[in-house]
Amino acid sequence: MSFDEKIVALIQRLPKLTDCLETEESTKNALVMPFISALGYDVFNPREVVPEFTADVGTKKGEKVDYAIMRDGETIILFECKKAKTILSQENMSQLYRYFTVTKARIAILTNGIQYRFYTDLEEPNKMDGKPFLEFDLENPKPNALVEVKKMAKDDFDLDRMLSAASELKYTSEIKKVFAHQLEDPDEEFVRFFFQRIMPGGRFTASMKDQFSPLIAKAFQQYLSDKISDRLRSALEGEKLTPVIKIDEAAEDHQERNPKDGIVTTEEEIEGYNIVRAIAAKVVHPTRVAHRDTKSYMGILLDDNNRKPICRLWFNAKQKYLGVFDENKEETRIPIDSAVEIYQHADKITALLESYEK
Repeated sequence: MSFDEKIVALIQRLPKLTDCLETEESTKNALVMPFISALGYDVFNPREVVPEFTADVGTKKGEKVDYAIMRDGETIILFECKKAKTILSQENMSQLYRYFTVTKARIAILTNGIQYRFYTDLEEPNKMDGKPFLEFDLENPKPNALVEVKKMAKDDFDLDRMLSAASELKYTSEIKKVFAHQLEDPDEEFVRFFFQRIMPGGRFTASMKDQFSPLIAKAFQQYLSDKISDRLRSALEGEKLTPVIKIDEAAEDHQERNPKDGIVTTEEEIEGYNIVRAIAAKVVHPTRVAHRDTKSYMGILLDDNNRKPICRLWFNAKQKYLGVFDENKEETRIPIDSAVEIYQHADKITALLESYEK
């Protein structure tokens, strides 16, 4: 099984398991070990994965990390695990911090089996940073985070590349948090910055702050909405495509079941298919999700039934599209830049699947 398929399996298992995981050991067995396995490491090979790895700290002997990932006899990743539903705290992070300083690992992961926080030593060599450079949640797998997690897989792991990416990820993550906070509740310094640009020389008073705060938040939201609308309009006008298309079921069935020579299934189509399976796993078993490739697109179906289309991947042109369906089997093409953007439209896919299951 691929990384994507194993993550699908984990996502599907969560609702059935979380209420039963009352101990740290059960969390490790049910969630953390499968996560490590998804990354391509053999959890039963002590040359790759060492459970209860000894990390003596100063005068404290016998300190143990839950898992150490090894490569060529050297520690490369540490895992500190807490039981499911545990709120990951500063205290938990401090414990991992101590372990980090006495090993050669450059990546440390704090997890409760569902949320994963990734740390390194960007600020000071051999001292774990106080904030994670990446956060990943199996209950809400963000596409960008999933791509970065995949880079830590055994076959893809490149420490120098990972540390370079970690620096950018850490700061962009913090910047996004600042943006999110300012959009919802702009602080005085932020409001003052815009007030002085709009009204140079004006007096910034408490009443001006109260007046400008909601205006700034509204302006940002409108700006983001306008940018998204511009991008969609530009893509549709550039391709001259009609966004709504009615399925001709008989023609489609003939085309897909009797493909002509020249059909090539690309790696990106397979990636997209696996992402759709991951999304679908919240509603149906992923084995029920099938695909049929054609020269123009890859069709993804429920139960391999042409009358139950889930979506289409139009990946064979410069501008990629995700084709989503409504209950009347009408398709709307949404322009995307990469397969991971499918996650942004997960609600449309799950809503359709739920309608099929009624």
